[in-house]
Amino acid sequence: IDKAKSYSLPKDKIKTAIDKAFGTGKDAANYESVIYEGYGPAGVAVYCEALTDNRNRTAADVRSAFSHANGNLGTSGSVAFQFERKGQIFIEKEIEGGKKEGMIANGAAGDEDEFMMVVAEAGGDDYEDADEEWIVYTAPSDLMAVKNALEAAGIETKGAELTMEPTTPTEISPADAKKVMRLVDKLEELEDLQNVYHTMDMTEEVLAALEED
Repeated sequence: IDKAKSYSLPKDKIKTAIDKAFGTGKDAANYESVIYEGYGPAGVAVYCEALTDNRNRTAADVRSAFSHANGNLGTSGSVAFQFERKGQIFIEKEIEGGKKEGMIANGAAGDEDEFMMVVAEAGGDDYEDADEEWIVYTAPSDLMAVKNALEAAGIETKGAELTMEPTTPTEISPADAKKVMRLVDKLEELEDLQNVYHTMDMTEEVLAALEED
């Protein structure tokens, strides 16, 4: 729900997604979580999380995406060891303070030294400076506890989610990076896929090449 709200997803669509996951509502069906793992161009590992009511359909769609990208769909566990499950909390450095105040500091998030102390006290493992926002990393089981502790300290959070971080990012050329992203985009277009993760090292050179497309 927090992730959906961070994307400003309407309440009715959030409810529909919840009903779908729990098999209730007008779109009720027997859905199950399935993991697909494989290798894309240049040997980049790809890890996909799906929610499906038809394994055969989803598997065929995922296999087709890998095949068209000259990749290979692997067996269970073939790439999972290259990722680590983590919690992520997104925090904007500045927030709306009203018409008179305009944009104001988001509590301790406005000062890195103070923010670092609050994150540590809240139980966060680490944080990353992402320009206009901070990304706080937590152990998977601590995600909501850390989020609540940050909010109790006067910091507004933008969203929170579980993610899979690559333990050893794969260095590839900008040309191959474009091929990998075409595969990732194709997979993300599949209705049954919820999340797609990869081990591609997102260097400045790679990011610049991807922005050209």
